[in-house]
Amino acid sequence: MSALIIAGTDGSTGATAAVEWAADDAARTGLPLRIVTAVHRWPNDIPRFVIPDGEDVMTRGARRILDEAEATARTRQPAIEVSTALVEGPPPVVLRDQGQDAAEIVIGRRGLGGFAGAVIGSISMHVAGHAHCPVVVVRPGQAPAHGEITVGIDGSDACDPALAYAFEQAKQRGCTLRAIYAWQLPVHAYAPEIAYDMDEIRTAQYTVVADRLATWQQKYPEVNLIEDIRCAHPVEALTKASTTSDLIVVGSHGRGALGSLLLGSVSRGVLHHAHCAVAVVRS
Repeated sequence: MSALIIAGTDGSTGATAAVEWAADDAARTGLPLRIVTAVHRWPNDIPRFVIPDGEDVMTRGARRILDEAEATARTRQPAIEVSTALVEGPPPVVLRDQGQDAAEIVIGRRGLGGFAGAVIGSISMHVAGHAHCPVVVVRPGQAPAHGEITVGIDGSDACDPALAYAFEQAKQRGCTLRAIYAWQLPVHAYAPEIAYDMDEIRTAQYTVVADRLATWQQKYPEVNLIEDIRCAHPVEALTKASTTSDLIVVGSHGRGALGSLLLGSVSRGVLHHAHCAVAVVRS
């Protein structure tokens, strides 16, 4: 079993939301929480100008950020075990490396340029694309609880890690789990010479979903499961569901050397557009 939960902070509002989320998950799971911040002294680690006492100023600022984040976590969940770590290096690399043995990494959606950089930017995308554990990207602000978690599924085994994470989260939170299977007709479907039996297609889709979820329903009988099958683009379906969900869980099936490619198009699209927290679970 993974040893801890990692929360990245840069002192921003988004990072505070991430710390609170991570503290709540630590309380539910009984895992210790480690709050991490990075000190990146120079772009590309190449010092061009000497700043008097620059190292001490940056270190003191980072320590203050960590102290405030630790206080937030302890106030939120007094019973959890909390530690902090100040690490030198580029924030996405630091956070990825710190999460080698983590159950999950939690970061804010927008911040001041540290761990919680805007999703459209490179920080969150890099971490979600390269970390081997689930990465939760949290929106700032207090959102109302809906009591529902949504997971996106397809017909492949690659979605099983996302299902495992989603079912466990639903169990711990006592939430309903909505499993969305979004499918689309081939692009030539509207050609007049091609006929489709929509009832037959829908029946086939329901069979795919039932087969994919059967094992998980047996393993988590206490979880109230909703099978939600839609003719829609997966990003559109999951984004719409995010308005009434506490968490969207997506798998990452991408391939490639760059973090943004490792994410895959659906997970990238959901990260950009979702209205609630998003967990990206690598397959």
